[in-house]
Amino acid sequence: MIEFSCSDFSFPLLSHEKALELISLMDFKQVDIGLFKDISHIQPKDQLDFPAKKGEALRKLTSDKNLKVSDVFMQSSKDFSEYAINHPNPSVRAGEREMFLRAMEYTVSAGCIHFTGLPGVLFDNDSSKICIDELSWRVEQAKQFNVIYAVEPHYGSIMEIPEKALELLNDVPGLRITLDHSHYTAQGVNMECLRPMIRYASHMHARSAAKGEMQTTFSRCETDFTTISKDIKEMGYSGTICLEYCYLDWENCNRTDNVSETIILRRHLAKLLNIAEH
Repeated sequence: MIEFSCSDFSFPLLSHEKALELISLMDFKQVDIGLFKDISHIQPKDQLDFPAKKGEALRKLTSDKNLKVSDVFMQSSKDFSEYAINHPNPSVRAGEREMFLRAMEYTVSAGCIHFTGLPGVLFDNDSSKICIDELSWRVEQAKQFNVIYAVEPHYGSIMEIPEKALELLNDVPGLRITLDHSHYTAQGVNMECLRPMIRYASHMHARSAAKGEMQTTFSRCETDFTTISKDIKEMGYSGTICLEYCYLDWENCNRTDNVSETIILRRHLAKLLNIAEH
């Protein structure tokens, strides 16, 4: 059954504990955790230097707020290319593999079975081949931890275009995605092009977007959530949908009232998907 979660990084002006309290007060039972270097409340290096200990501390903190961690989403740098998993420099790739293994331990210790990473970027003609190798390795490693490994096809990534995303998914058996339609709405991509991607989705992000606007208010939203909800039901998606409003300078994602927009969109999706509200 589809359930909703909320991202902890939607409310960066609060302390992490207060952000979790707010999410719980908004009647969410699940929370998505961001490990974004120089962006999120908690930082990858700090958490992954002691993954078991810090993961367990996160599990206890979220449990105390009556929340369960639904996804751990990691980004090693604000710059998508600096530590991309398919970076041309082998030493960078080796470092990211080590970070990934620590992230798996952290995810499990946090009581979570789903991890999201970034898929890499386009550097040169070898980018796709390296990407396939790195993604395949991560899929196999995640299995050893009983964790579902997904990547988020996003604006600025090697999976920016739906056709390329599907090509990579076909080339890497077992790879899943965290599907966020806003990255494609902002590019003016028709939602029909994203329908085939739903079969690979193990997690979803949802927020209002419009052409040229990665994040906007519900009143300005151009993402066709009616069609998306119909596709979700027809294709049997049963994962979590995270209300993932951000508050950061990137793509002007700091111009919305995230509390109100989160509540409005969740109610809209609940109605479309026939999900009982708390």
